[in-house]
Amino acid sequence: MNDAKENFILAFRESLDKGTFVRLSLGNYKGHEEHLQKIIARIVETKKGRRLFLQYKFTTRDVVKTHDIAEGVEIVAKAIADGFRNGHLFTSEGDLQLDIGKRSSRLNVGKPTFKTPPSAEHDRRKTRLIDKDAFYLKALGITSDSGEVMARQHDKWKQINKFVEILAGLYDSSELREKEHLRILDMGSGKGYLTFAAYDYFANVRGLKVEVTGIERQKESVRLCNDVAIASAFEGLAFIEGEIAGQDVGETDILIALHACDTATDDAIFAGISSVASVIVVAPCCHREVRTQLKPPTELAGILKHHMMLDRMAEALTDGLRSLVLEREGYITRMFEFVSSEHTPKNTMITARRHPRAASSRQAAGQLREIAERYGITNQRLLRLTQ
Repeated sequence: MNDAKENFILAFRESLDKGTFVRLSLGNYKGHEEHLQKIIARIVETKKGRRLFLQYKFTTRDVVKTHDIAEGVEIVAKAIADGFRNGHLFTSEGDLQLDIGKRSSRLNVGKPTFKTPPSAEHDRRKTRLIDKDAFYLKALGITSDSGEVMARQHDKWKQINKFVEILAGLYDSSELREKEHLRILDMGSGKGYLTFAAYDYFANVRGLKVEVTGIERQKESVRLCNDVAIASAFEGLAFIEGEIAGQDVGETDILIALHACDTATDDAIFAGISSVASVIVVAPCCHREVRTQLKPPTELAGILKHHMMLDRMAEALTDGLRSLVLEREGYITRMFEFVSSEHTPKNTMITARRHPRAASSRQAAGQLREIAERYGITNQRLLRLTQ
């Protein structure tokens, strides 16, 4: 390793020792690891102590790992030797830019981009539902190292906060408010933004013992989320690979399914009903099943001859039927706009809270039959599952 590379690694090690380290990135990869593009290093404080968090960015996926400081420095040094041609070290004392050419390398030193190192702590300030400086938000690309929301993620940040606000209200108004140990299941957890936020809120803001499980069909998302959960020291949070349909969910206090496509939402609601969950929260996506069956009543034929209007009617009927099924099963339901339609077109949320004074099951059952007959709906999955 030549002087420029050695000095870069030496500066990296010294910044870690002195507490001036902010972040490090390696780019312009020319090595043999297929699809690897970049490595980003940050510091995180966990129950195991101070660790170096490494995020490997590939073309279509990310891999994250944590290491003790000495081991992490050696891994970064080896990565530079094995094919990275560019390195950028940010410290509160100055920035170092390493450029590696075929024949020589050079190290440029500049003024610091960051005046102070970012917080690596996992403790939460209790005045907020979600702290922007939370480590998992940085690891998942919602916030920057300085804890600022990334420009392209403002809508996602609003969605996260609204979601936690809704969960908090449902918890406080349900029988769960007497419990100190919660089991939460997120079916179709995707990239895990909301799953992490739910765990963070109940475990770190409310101080409850909580087990949160995310179920997701995409293997890479499951692996990444588990890596971030481990790095965040979120011991009660785990992700598993699987489909929504047919899941044995066991005992669940809160069941969540956001943007599960078409009848997957019905499978999730049925899982919540079957587990006698106290709270069920879904944000449906796509309504193809009812749309293909819909036969407008004679008096509405002139209005529903337009495809757009028929699509909207299919959505309204599908979600209305779901709400009525939940009421028939002993839940109080609400349906509302999750986030403004300017942020996402799929913004309807249905919440259900089990309550002894829920609407009459007989009345709800009668309305279900009438609506299905009136609009020619002969096969709706949730109705079929709960028969």
